Amino acid sequence: MYRERPTRIAGATLWTSTAPARAMPTRVLPDGCLDLLWSSRAGLLVAGPDRTAFLSASVPGERWVGLRLPPGVGPAVLGVPAVEVRDRRVPLGDLWGDRAVGVLADRAATEAEAVLVEVAARRLRAAGGPDPLGAWVAAALAAGATVAATAAEVGLDLRALLRRSRHLFGYGPKTLARILRLRRALALARTGVPLAEVAYRAGYADQAHLTRDTRALTGLPPTSLLTP
Repeated sequence: MYRERPTRIAGATLWTSTAPARAMPTRVLPDGCLDLLWSSRAGLLVAGPDRTAFLSASVPGERWVGLRLPPGVGPAVLGVPAVEVRDRRVPLGDLWGDRAVGVLADRAATEAEAVLVEVAARRLRAAGGPDPLGAWVAAALAAGATVAATAAEVGLDLRALLRRSRHLFGYGPKTLARILRLRRALALARTGVPLAEVAYRAGYADQAHLTRDTRALTGLPPTSLLTP
């Protein structure tokens, strides 16, 4: 029911999903990303960057198409700071105006995948591309660098990094670092690495720290997230 593929926008993923006849809420884990969405029920939406897991409810048969933009790219596409849509699902018309979105919505009903990629690529070109700071900060934190080391690497003091991060990611670098560390940990665990080793390799103090942080960000312990 769920499929994804890369797009011509660097780092972006196009995904599609159809809710089954007995649709249950889907737990969407925080990932530092911002999504442009089309729903057969709700139309064009924006899913802002989440600080904790979001429970997405669909009606049976509802179709979804999403363009997941990598951390830091969303503001260049939307034209607003990521913090303005943090932890929110917002109709695209609220950001761009109903008139501007109306034509897109008509096309999206029959060719949502093409519309989402096309409009995002066009707006990125008009903005001169994403702020490169977003990719630099996200890459450093994803590799396990501390916030202080990341700030030094990109040539900003901690206050300036916080301000720029809220604009680019929706939250500060410490929150982004926790989210990216969780993604590293879950990716390792899904390969069969024992959780104690996952905790060590992902940068947690111990397995209990991994469990506490996973619960705080997702609402579930790692073992529940890894159960098929």
